[in-house]
Amino acid sequence: MTTAYLAADGFEAQLREELARRGVAIATEHGRLVVAEGAAVHAAWAANVWHECIELPVASISTAAKSLRDIQRNWAMYAPLHHRRAALIQERLPHVSAKPVIFPAAAPTAPLGSWTLLAPDRMLAAPRCSSPFANGEVELVEDKVGPPSRAYLKLWEALVRLRRWPQPGERCLDLGASPGGWTWVLAKLGAEVVAIDKAPLDPRVAAMSGVEWRGESAFALEPASIGPVDWLFSDVICYPARLLRLVERWRATGQVKNFVCTIKFQGETDHETAEAFAALPGAKVLHLHNNKHELTFMLVTAS
Repeated sequence: MTTAYLAADGFEAQLREELARRGVAIATEHGRLVVAEGAAVHAAWAANVWHECIELPVASISTAAKSLRDIQRNWAMYAPLHHRRAALIQERLPHVSAKPVIFPAAAPTAPLGSWTLLAPDRMLAAPRCSSPFANGEVELVEDKVGPPSRAYLKLWEALVRLRRWPQPGERCLDLGASPGGWTWVLAKLGAEVVAIDKAPLDPRVAAMSGVEWRGESAFALEPASIGPVDWLFSDVICYPARLLRLVERWRATGQVKNFVCTIKFQGETDHETAEAFAALPGAKVLHLHNNKHELTFMLVTAS
């Protein structure tokens, strides 16, 4: 069995390090695509994981396209090499809509395979992939007026991928909220938001319905002073181990139903702590298309 891991753009080194920690031996690399023998392992730094890859001969453009169509309908191309030839093959495949996502909207559910030309006469294809988006890239229709920063795109993407988001009247805690990008998202959804940060919110966000700002430290905050919340969000800047302790503290209270937190790395990538987050029951840890040198931790209860 062959598995391929498409590294998040600019984070190829982090993916190689992560796979090495999991005992995965890389066979070949093709641009950002890392090919290895064996079943897939969890890889947070992979924008997309290609499961059960197969190699197919490419005698001609038409036969290559037919080979893919015979397997299934929907395919996304990754072409770091032989791009013109690959594009001609893709043109002969059924069109896959790639319109930017208008939030709130759930991620697509239709299967989307991935393929690439390893050489002009040889392709690698995977009918099943971890991401429903082409090459793991989520394009969103941006709001360039309302939010006070671009951090909101990370939260939009996380909720799109979860296929869930806070509903009107649900209670949310936003740690490290200033200037208020994430609070803006939550308030726009109709949620009640307690925003925690020593720095104030943007005045436009602070004035939104359902928003309460507390000028406190996220780490000194007593859970008892907040009470039960439906969602805990954090985009706070801190070392990953400190965020893990904070999450474990709130989990222990039993007062939080769902978590969405950014794990930010300062200097070296702390793979050990990222693995500790991923080991929490029910957790997902992944690199979003809108993440930088950071991962997103998500833990949600059954809907």
